[in-house]
Amino acid sequence: MKVLYTLTTGTADPTKASLPIHLAVNGSHENGDETAILMAGDGTEYLAVGAIDAAQGVGVPALAELFTKVRGYEVPVYV
Repeated sequence: MKVLYTLTTGTADPTKASLPIHLAVNGSHENGDETAILMAGDGTEYLAVGAIDAAQGVGVPALAELFTKVRGYEVPVYV
């Protein structure tokens, strides 16, 4: 199945921002789905230098760790 996850939450809420990325790489991709990520609206705040490294949500892996998997799995990211 093809699944597009949308990141629209900015740096003010790293937990909510991490959820679509977490589901994409630790859920759908690992289950064999073809995943992609769309960063839109406030979600583009994570394109600023250091923003991903500073994001640590509650109960989810750090955003930097999740994006390491995004790169490793070669999941397409659209802005």
